[in-house]
Amino acid sequence: MSDFRADTDTAPAVDSHEGVDLVALAAHAGIGAEHVVPHGRDVAKIDLGAMMRAPDQARGSHYVVVTAMTPTSSDLDIAAVTAWIAEDPDPATRTELSGLMARHDKGDASATAALTDAFNGTLTFGTAGLRGRLGGGPNRMNRAVVIRAAAGLSSYLRQTLGRGFTVVIGYDARHNSEQFARDTAAVVTGAGGQALLFEKHCPTPVLAFALRRLDADAGVMVTASHNPPQDNGYKVYLGGRAVTDSGQGAQIVPPFDAAIAHAIAAVGPLASVPMADSGWQILGNAIREEYLERAALSARMGAAAPLRIVLTAMHGVGGPMCREALTRAGFEDIVVVPEQFEPDPDFPTVAFPNPEEPGALDLSFALARQVDADLVIANDPDADRCAVAIPDPHAVGGWLQLTGDQVGALLGEQAAELAAFTGTGVLANSIVSSRLLRRIAQSHGLEYRRTLTGFKWISRVPDLVFGYEEALGYCVDPAMVRDKDGISAAVRMAVLASVLKQQGRSVLELMDRLARTHGLHATSPVSMRVDDLSLITKTMECLRSGSAPTHLAGSPVVKTLDLLDGASDGNGGTLPATDGLVWTTAANDRVVVRPSGTEPKLKCYCEVIVPVGADPVELARRTAADRLEAIKTDLRTILSLPAARPSSM
Repeated sequence: MSDFRADTDTAPAVDSHEGVDLVALAAHAGIGAEHVVPHGRDVAKIDLGAMMRAPDQARGSHYVVVTAMTPTSSDLDIAAVTAWIAEDPDPATRTELSGLMARHDKGDASATAALTDAFNGTLTFGTAGLRGRLGGGPNRMNRAVVIRAAAGLSSYLRQTLGRGFTVVIGYDARHNSEQFARDTAAVVTGAGGQALLFEKHCPTPVLAFALRRLDADAGVMVTASHNPPQDNGYKVYLGGRAVTDSGQGAQIVPPFDAAIAHAIAAVGPLASVPMADSGWQILGNAIREEYLERAALSARMGAAAPLRIVLTAMHGVGGPMCREALTRAGFEDIVVVPEQFEPDPDFPTVAFPNPEEPGALDLSFALARQVDADLVIANDPDADRCAVAIPDPHAVGGWLQLTGDQVGALLGEQAAELAAFTGTGVLANSIVSSRLLRRIAQSHGLEYRRTLTGFKWISRVPDLVFGYEEALGYCVDPAMVRDKDGISAAVRMAVLASVLKQQGRSVLELMDRLARTHGLHATSPVSMRVDDLSLITKTMECLRSGSAPTHLAGSPVVKTLDLLDGASDGNGGTLPATDGLVWTTAANDRVVVRPSGTEPKLKCYCEVIVPVGADPVELARRTAADRLEAIKTDLRTILSLPAARPSSM
């Protein structure tokens, strides 16, 4: 027996309700209808003997039975789907799944595929909590998954701390965020805990602030940050009695993630999860006011000179609070991008609601040119990230969007100058971020730490005064918020630009000074997106077994560091093992290669350091840009894979 497969891209259309026309499919494959013997619905016999014999040969029948390759339910657990629908508390996802089941029963291949994907395992709870596409089924973000997550978290807290544990809960303006937050409050209350629920949507840094300010044992923020509109997520923080070291108030790290995941897996039927109808506390405006006052003073001073600031909220929840924080810091000339200022879960003006993405700031740049602005500030939808752009005559359109590393260096220099008055404090960034921050810390007599990727690691560095990662995340006031904070970072950046303006200088001139002092550090990412995650694993194996580059941009690779063996934290300690490779060349260029923790990508973080002598810094910038492009070209050649395509990050 054999199966007959048709090219799905070019095969004739099939109406699964009426059965598959195997004669037509056979014809598409070059088999004449005279050789096809129908043998029931979607089944036929091909007379191979008739196809192969010469006209004068004796007749003989040699059949192969074929079937149309319509999806079957072999990979789909119908009982599991039925059971899930029966206990699903959300009418919308029940209707969605019931509709897919009805179509599946009629042979609809797309419905079968959708169900198979939705029930292909369970959405994984890890150090980022939960994040995934909205929809029904265990592999989606929905009320059933969130209730189980809340029940598991509550079980963990109760086992660890006893009854009376406290959880503060915030949410953004994405689809279903408020419902997920209310379900969490109901579960926490039903489990004997005290739930503190924000009365309306709020930025992520406000939730992180409330966690520390209220000394809560845990925090939950319902957000998918800068993900596409069809996604949502569930961030978990620990504080209070649950974590008592420098990580108090930070996102979870091992072993807490595994312990909570284990508790989630142990949750029984949804009907067994106690959910209160009321009893949780509503957090009103007071906690927002406290956050705003602290954010406005995060730079320890206000506006030194007037600035005209263009501000965009990227359709998220940070717009009003960021504008208010800037106003309280003395910046009154704020022009908002009206099309992007109000929360909108569909993000209608951007292809992807991430300020890093090409085109995301086009409206901001147009407005900045129109009003002759001094500064552009952009938050992502949950306002934990901050993007910055400055006037630059050398840039296309007259505006330069700074990289995360450039903003990190500027804010790091500012933080170092503030910390230098006491002579204590630590600057920290992730291992994939620029090496410039270390030089800045050393120049001010401060300590420096390198961490693994992610703010869950950066924010728990002891004695931290400033930390950042290249993906537009900055922790400027760790005592207030142990996470990235796009609102306080915006205030810090505005104050910095204002002080420079008062001195008759610009942000670009400060960047030039840092380049002359420490060398021009230029960074740029490149990534390989894949359809098959196993390709990333295979690529990392190949790179470790002899396929690593010997030269980058013409310079020999003189050092290879396997992050699975650990790496220095910059202060004599060793970082936990993680999957990644670091290559350093004789020219002191560096590339870090690591799999993404959130996307099907292999990411490469490239950095070159160009000494700056008497020549203009702009010449060094052009040299750095050329060398970065040469490195990226080499990487694209080395990492070229079937079913993989290069893309910017």
